[in-house]
Amino acid sequence: MKTKYSYLAIILVLFFSCQQPQEEAKGVSQMTEEELVEHARGIHERVITLDTHDDINTSNFTAEKNYTQRISTQVDLPKMEEGGLDVAWFVVYTGQGDLTEEGYASAYENADDKFKAIHRLCEEYAPDRIELALTSDDVRRIIASGKKVAMIGVENGYPVGEDISRVKEFYDRGARYMSLSHNGHSQLCDSNTGERDSVWMHNGLSDLGREVLAEMNKWGIMIDLSHPSKEANMEMMRLSKAPVMASHSSARALSDVSRNMDDEQLMMLKENGGVIQTVAFRSYVNVEKNRAHADKVRELRETIAAEEGFEILARSEIRALDDAERTAYFEGFAAIREKAEPRVEAEINPETPPVDVADFVDHIDYLVGKIGLKHVGISSDFDGGGGVYGWGDASETFNVTLELVRRGYSEEDIGMLWSGNLLRVLDEVQQVASQIQAEEAGD
Repeated sequence: MKTKYSYLAIILVLFFSCQQPQEEAKGVSQMTEEELVEHARGIHERVITLDTHDDINTSNFTAEKNYTQRISTQVDLPKMEEGGLDVAWFVVYTGQGDLTEEGYASAYENADDKFKAIHRLCEEYAPDRIELALTSDDVRRIIASGKKVAMIGVENGYPVGEDISRVKEFYDRGARYMSLSHNGHSQLCDSNTGERDSVWMHNGLSDLGREVLAEMNKWGIMIDLSHPSKEANMEMMRLSKAPVMASHSSARALSDVSRNMDDEQLMMLKENGGVIQTVAFRSYVNVEKNRAHADKVRELRETIAAEEGFEILARSEIRALDDAERTAYFEGFAAIREKAEPRVEAEINPETPPVDVADFVDHIDYLVGKIGLKHVGISSDFDGGGGVYGWGDASETFNVTLELVRRGYSEEDIGMLWSGNLLRVLDEVQQVASQIQAEEAGD
C-alpha cells in the first residue's frame, strides 16, 4: 500500500520532469542570434559533414607542398579542421580529349597521377590526420579516431578508354563514384554540353557505356549524373540496378543551366532511390545574380591587374598552360584577387550582392520540397570553380549548417543532408554489388 510520501514523491517527479530547461524548449525563432549560433555549432560538431566534390592539382601533393599546410587551395587540412568539414571527396578529374588510342593513354596517365597523389596524402604526408575511406563504416570509424576522411570520385570515365577492366582497377584504388563524361562527349556517353549546339554522339549511352555502367554496379561504384546529358542520365537510371547520385548539381528550375537537373530527372532520381548533392557553384545557384556581380568584380580586377602588369587569362588559355605555369598563374591571380577584395566588399557587394549561402540553401529547400529530404545532399565543387559568398572555402563550412538551422531544419535533417543520405546510397550500391558478385559466383 502506497504511503502519502510515495504519492508526494510521484508528484514531485512529475513536476520536475515537466520543467525542461528553457533553452531546450525554446524554438529557433525565439533564440537570440548568440543562442542560435551556439545551437548550430553544437549540431555542426555532432553531425558528419561530407562534401562530395573537391578538385585537386597534383602539384599540391608533393613533399614540399601539400594539404598539411594552409595553401592557396579552397580545401586543405587546416581549412577542413577550422571549418569542421569531416569528409572531402577528392576528385580524379580528366578533361575531355580525343577519342583515340593516344587520347585514352594521356587520360589514363592523368588519372593515375591523381590517384597516386591522394594516396600519398593519406599514406605518406598525413596518415595521422587523414585516412582514405572505402565504406560508410570506414567514415564513422575514422572520424571517431579524430582524423579527417578522404574519399575518391572519378570525374569523367574517359580514362577507362576501351578497357572495361579499368573500372575494377579504379574501384581497387579507392574510387567510389564515377561520371561517364565531363564537358564534351566521351566514348561512354553524351555530355550536357550537347545542349549548346544540339550535336549528340550517342543519343544517351554508347554500347561501351552500358557495359561500363553494369561493371560499376558489379563492383560498387556509384554512378554520377552530374555531367552527362539528360538523355544519358535518364537511361542510366533506367539501367542501373543500384541507386545513383549526382555529385555536384543543383535545381534547374531555379537556375536554368545544363549542369543542373530538371524536375523530370529529379523525379526519376527519387524513384531510383538516389541522391543529388546540391552544389555551391555560383552560376549554377543563380546565373543572373552571379553574372551581374561577376561583371563588376572582373572590371575591378582588370583595373588592378593592369596597374600591376599582370595579364588575366580566359579559361581556355588557363587550360592550355602546363601544371607549373598554371600554378604560377593562379598564385599571381590570387594576389590580384586579394588586393581587390577590400574594394569588392566596400564598393561592389552592397550595390550588386554576390551569390551567397542563403541562395545556395534555396536550392536545398527546393529539392527537399520536390523529391524529399532523403534524396538531397551537399557539395561545393571547391578548387573546380565552386564556392559561394559565406562558403568560399572549407574553413567556412559551418555557415551552411547555420543557414540550415535558420531555415528550421532539425539536427536529424541536417545530419541526413550533410552525409546520411549519401552514405545510405553508398551502402545500397555496395550491397547490390555484393549480390551481383554472389550471383555470378553461383553460376
